[in-house]
Amino acid sequence: MLKIGSQGNLVKQLQEKLGITADGAFGPGTDKALKEWQTKNGLTADGVAGETTLSKMGIQIPVVVKETLKTEKLKGHVPDTVVNEINSIAEKFGITTNLRLAHFLAQCAHESGNFKAVSENLNYSKDGLMRVFPKYFPGTLAESYANQPEKIASRVYGSRMGNGDEASKEGFKFRGRGVLQTTGKNNYKLLGDFLGVDLISNPDLVATTYPVSSAAFFFTSNKLWNICDEGTTDEIVTKVTKRVNGGILGLDHRIKEFKKFYKLLA
Repeated sequence: MLKIGSQGNLVKQLQEKLGITADGAFGPGTDKALKEWQTKNGLTADGVAGETTLSKMGIQIPVVVKETLKTEKLKGHVPDTVVNEINSIAEKFGITTNLRLAHFLAQCAHESGNFKAVSENLNYSKDGLMRVFPKYFPGTLAESYANQPEKIASRVYGSRMGNGDEASKEGFKFRGRGVLQTTGKNNYKLLGDFLGVDLISNPDLVATTYPVSSAAFFFTSNKLWNICDEGTTDEIVTKVTKRVNGGILGLDHRIKEFKKFYKLLA
């Protein structure tokens, strides 16, 4: 099923059939063109390319090899709420093998302190601000922002990632949430469109209801599952880590977590 937020080769095929730019990213333009095509072809114009729509377009749906996820073995190792959310979203987000699940859990566990941190902590001291965000707090500016999370986030995330300027406080409203820290109004919009939920009006849902789903969306959007499929070596964990972290911060722990989860699930 393809809809706003979907990415990849199948989206490219869809766009080619629609006669629009085939960039592999399902955005508003693709949504509009698809609805127009569905209307002309007597289908419900819902902007969702499911089996019926794709079949009528002559697009062959690839067969995905699936296996039974052994999530029951995660009991006692990750919170029950995480296990329950994984069970409810696995198929939707392409978590179709235990290898994928092990890679996913390893990264999420590291980034969230074993799924405990689902909302960004921005309570920085003056020294912390100057060390972590020197670009935004030069000179003595840090003193007037120290230990004020709302002010800090509004400045650091203001006027980027779709957020309004510092005065709008959208930087704080759309601060990092979820186990992989979805951040910025644009990313909340993309995630909400995919889930069919208004996260712009209620961004706290990312932390309270969709902390794992938001991370799975990141993996799907950034085509991480294909890397996960490459195997179990430290090199593969490193490749996944670079896509998640932008570097290799905490790599040793991520590798340790992957081996733990893969042993449980294999």
